[in-house]
Amino acid sequence: MSVSGEKIWLDGSFVDWADANIHLLTHTLHYGLGVFEGIRCYRTEDDRSAVFRLPEHVRRLFDSAKINLIEIPFQPDEIEAATLETMRQNHLTEGYMRPLVFIGDGEMGLNPGNNPIRVAIMAWAWGKYLGEESMVNGIRAKVSTYSRHYVNSKMTKGKTCGDYVNSILAKREALLDGYDEAVMLDTNGLVSEASGENIFLVRDGVLRTPPSHTVLDGITRATVCELAADKSIPVEQRPITRDDLYIADEVFLTGTAAEVTPVREIDRRKIGNGTRGPITKRLQETFFDVVAGREPKYERWLSYL
Repeated sequence: MSVSGEKIWLDGSFVDWADANIHLLTHTLHYGLGVFEGIRCYRTEDDRSAVFRLPEHVRRLFDSAKINLIEIPFQPDEIEAATLETMRQNHLTEGYMRPLVFIGDGEMGLNPGNNPIRVAIMAWAWGKYLGEESMVNGIRAKVSTYSRHYVNSKMTKGKTCGDYVNSILAKREALLDGYDEAVMLDTNGLVSEASGENIFLVRDGVLRTPPSHTVLDGITRATVCELAADKSIPVEQRPITRDDLYIADEVFLTGTAAEVTPVREIDRRKIGNGTRGPITKRLQETFFDVVAGREPKYERWLSYL
């Protein structure tokens, strides 16, 4: 899906969408060292617009930069304010925002030297990442032949631009094989996450997800864990094998783009009854109530435009 908009926040000021250009020798373009976030804004029940968990996303952006020895030339509160203003400048009531921190042009080679650290924030209208029908009917996934990053070969806590080549290879393989998404194993053969989402399973009423040291600390993942605990649904973070997924009662994916998406089949094995399960449905509906401002308890997660 192509995206477009009106304005992009670039290095502290707004420029027209078509004029937000970079030099071909931009270091991140060649070597992949940069960090980014994905953030969503929702139309709320009272006809306002609210960005979901904005401070947590901005904190993770700065954490990602620190992991990669990148010093962002703005303060977190400046990035938060610019993110909200980017939505306003693009006249969006709902949408997806992409803060991007990248290394500009100057030195070439693996050491970026004193190249400038640049920051952009984009926003556009974006529907359901895996399709509208997937939210009810679920998706088909396959276990990828590509392993997820190992914690000592590439640190897993940052959203680093170049890391997503791993995700792209897995995603394209899955699509070429007729599936919607890829499930990736770590280098020990245990379930890690999907190409761009965290993963959960339900077995005998217990919600399970891989331990946090093996996966990106997903903000939607943390949200679902808290919502489940508040609804007295037991939550466990422990290792998951491929066949744990096959015999699960339910499986679903979480992420800012994917939100809460059921999985109905993995490697040609039907998951549960092959439909969205009751716990998935309950958590999915609660999540959408929260982002729409229908759950006062979680109002603290909403930053209104």
